[in-house]
Amino acid sequence: MRNKKVALITGITGQDGAYLAKLLLEKGYEVYGIFRRVSSPNFWRLQALGIESKVNLIPADITDFSSILEAIKFTSPDEVYHLAAQSFVGASFESPIATAQITGVSTLNLLEAIRQVDPTIKFYFAATSELYGNTKYDGKINEETPFNPASPYAVAKLYGYWITKVYRESYKTFAVNGILFNHESELRGLEFVTRKISNGVARIYLGLSNELRLGNLEARRDWGYAPEYVEAMWMMLQQDKPEDFVIATGESHSVREFVEEAFSYVGLDWTKYVKIDKRFFRPLDVNELVGDYSKAKQKLGWEPKTTFRELVRKMVDADIERWRKWLKGERIPFDAPYYDENSLNIITRGLRV
Repeated sequence: MRNKKVALITGITGQDGAYLAKLLLEKGYEVYGIFRRVSSPNFWRLQALGIESKVNLIPADITDFSSILEAIKFTSPDEVYHLAAQSFVGASFESPIATAQITGVSTLNLLEAIRQVDPTIKFYFAATSELYGNTKYDGKINEETPFNPASPYAVAKLYGYWITKVYRESYKTFAVNGILFNHESELRGLEFVTRKISNGVARIYLGLSNELRLGNLEARRDWGYAPEYVEAMWMMLQQDKPEDFVIATGESHSVREFVEEAFSYVGLDWTKYVKIDKRFFRPLDVNELVGDYSKAKQKLGWEPKTTFRELVRKMVDADIERWRKWLKGERIPFDAPYYDENSLNIITRGLRV
């Protein structure tokens, strides 16, 4: 009998993967993480949290069943957290087939590998509030609200959601869906609109830029703090029986409010710097998403702690600090703010909110 629980995380190099790895290490887990082998490994978040040397990194292809099967056999995990995805809504319109394979079918690969290797392994799937799209509902969205996906990304995630339920009900797999609403942090990627705003504000505040180009300012989202949300993921797998949970703050804020708060925090008038650019509008957008986390509060004992204002300020502070280090000639991580939007193809279209 081994002394430590073992966890396998797909998408460990992403925001949630890094925070989750840190949390599990603090709880005494042995942590393995699947990452995609690329020419320039993207480990900056693990480095920023000081845990790169503490996790076991495995190169694997989540769209290849044999690769996933081997990873499950090699790690023999107690828990699998499936966070990896092509997760950018705008990009999913440009690459719908790849999105379906990476975001949707990969979930089946993991569930089937677990069924074949060890059916007692617990499985977490990172579902999303994007499943609901522009569904008609009264009040806040909960676990019973009908889905109405509005992008190839959301449709792919919906496949993952349902195949997770099918394996839970057909094979008695301990498999859960975490329906997480938007959650941001200092480790958010530059391709997300919240980080683009905090990074742009930092550049303008320090005199390194004079404008910030954005798309739809009226889209409204339920924004929480990522480190709190990964704790909810872990809590779901510690329950006696597998259930799905909405994780949210219960508050809705617009992109415009995020902009106003970020600029106001550093004493600037946002209207003097923000330019609307049609390139950043999506073919089909979701107008508003706000979640009801009452089930999570009742059954998991989970609730959000960080306010919207605190979240925005944390992100702005982090980007100002990064830029100040850069100005001093200090080395900063790969996803550093000096990678300007004009030099990164990845953030020229389809920013996610």
